Amino acid sequence: MSSQPAAPQLETREHWGSKIGVILAVAGSAVGLGNFLRFPGVAVNNGGGAFMIPYIISFLVLGIPIAWCEWTMGRLGGRFGQNNAPGIMYALWRRAPAKAIGAMTLLIPVVIYMYYILLEAWCLDYCLFFLKGGFSELFGAATTNIVAGSSEEVTAVVGATSKHFVSTFGMGAHGDLMGDGGLFWLVVICFLVNFAIIYRGVSRGIEVFCKWAMPALIICAVVILVRVLTLPNISTGLGFMWNPRWEKLLEPQVWLAAAGQIFFSLSVGFGLILCYSSYLRKNDDVVLTALSASSTNEFCEVILGGLIVVPTAFLFLGAASAEAGTFGLGFITIPAIMHFMPGGSFFGALWFGLLFFAAVTSSLSMLQPAIAFLEDGFGLKRRGSMAILGVVTAMGATATMYFSKNALVLDHADFWCNLMMIVAATCQVLIFGWVIGAKRGVDEMNRGADFRVPRFMPFVIRYVTPAFLIVILGMWSYQKFPEYLAKMSPDRQARAAERGVYEPLVATQMAAGETDDEALQVQMKEVLGAPDTRVNPEELPDWLRTATVEVAEGKRIAVTEAASNAASAASADATIARFVFVAILGFLIFLIALSDFACRHRIRRTIEAAESAESPWGDES
Repeated sequence: MSSQPAAPQLETREHWGSKIGVILAVAGSAVGLGNFLRFPGVAVNNGGGAFMIPYIISFLVLGIPIAWCEWTMGRLGGRFGQNNAPGIMYALWRRAPAKAIGAMTLLIPVVIYMYYILLEAWCLDYCLFFLKGGFSELFGAATTNIVAGSSEEVTAVVGATSKHFVSTFGMGAHGDLMGDGGLFWLVVICFLVNFAIIYRGVSRGIEVFCKWAMPALIICAVVILVRVLTLPNISTGLGFMWNPRWEKLLEPQVWLAAAGQIFFSLSVGFGLILCYSSYLRKNDDVVLTALSASSTNEFCEVILGGLIVVPTAFLFLGAASAEAGTFGLGFITIPAIMHFMPGGSFFGALWFGLLFFAAVTSSLSMLQPAIAFLEDGFGLKRRGSMAILGVVTAMGATATMYFSKNALVLDHADFWCNLMMIVAATCQVLIFGWVIGAKRGVDEMNRGADFRVPRFMPFVIRYVTPAFLIVILGMWSYQKFPEYLAKMSPDRQARAAERGVYEPLVATQMAAGETDDEALQVQMKEVLGAPDTRVNPEELPDWLRTATVEVAEGKRIAVTEAASNAASAASADATIARFVFVAILGFLIFLIALSDFACRHRIRRTIEAAESAESPWGDES
């Protein structure tokens, strides 16, 4: 008698209940804070209206081909009995690298969820704070005895929102979020909401929620958009946002920014589309469905996001606030705008309620791939897989909340996940074009399609899109890698921090003698030592060693003490950054091992059972 375990029986698999349901679910996974906050800032800082040229080119050459590839691979993997990325990739390419690529796309959404749940709670916190009138009280206190309509009022309001942001979200010091503050409990509530919805499964949970949440989100955004477009002189804000600056098209950075925005906006390489499309039926249309989901995302990003935030910020606060980064626009600029906008408390609550719903539709999609892997790979039931995932993500979210100073863990985790997204998407397109075969893959893509993809698409998928991705990966890594590698060096960060305390005082002392920049750098080296060495306080001149600096309102300490404190804090931050990298790398290795084990056993047997029942490739033997 053979001791070989019996192949798992092919159970009746879950499917999406309707085409509109899957479109809204996938669109919801992509529509998030990046659409309403990241895109406006990227566009206005990279040519305004001119930015749309590289943006549209990237959408056509990069976004749509990758989306079609992922939708097709996911639907095909579902016919092999797989709803998880490692199983899907292994079913399509029976080689070890496929399991590693699948593990990478499994890790990305789980790690992102660990900090995205915090952003979700931030949006809910601001929505509730607007509803309670908290911002009205905050702005009232900040603008006491200030002339309405003056520049001082703008400065006071933006300063108040900035201080509120830092204190509420623990940006000032590690551990600030772990006290009695309400944000911790809002994170817990968001956790419970996400897991309660995901527990009901794909069709009864995710699909049902997205079928009412996405229309509600769009209706809220349209209401806000109408209010924005009816503001007096809003045309000046729209002009600031969208008047093209054609000279920007000559800058390579603008094209990289456009490609990056499309890449991250559509959530390709994320593992989410692979998972969601695996629940499609054999002949469900992936061509039109992918286009519909991508178009819904672009409508939310370009029309809703592009016409609301930056034009209104410019109208009320000026160019500096309108050109802020994602966090600055979202949690400092927007609340400040609402002080000046008639009905601002209502529209502020509506706006952050919109962002909360967008965040929930995205975070749900981050949980499903891991749950599918635990169920497919190890035969766990829904409750067991959710319990394991809940513990893992809670541990990561707790670390993110505790090390909240300057969003340190969030920033580094986001960097490594973005890097892996580009790598994973590149690998997936290469597998589609060169392992499956672009012609064979496109034929599968056209199965059940209401209209066939263009005939040149195999060439694009095989050559153009991979080349584009490799260029993006190279340029993005060239720009970002040195900075983040430096951030993981405690000694380097300590040197930079302490010199950052001493250098302003040296520059002030030398400026009295009208020293030029080159001479100033020479003097800096003579006073502080070489840039690659630590400053020795005992060797400093008396005027510098006995100087004091202000570290808080009205409080001054010795410059040597301030430099030592800064160096210690910077060294600790670099150690945390290194720990984040090691933790993510260790988690990836662990998932690769799990994927390898599952693919050697349960997943392999399920694939073989599917192949013996009916060829997943259709009529081929």
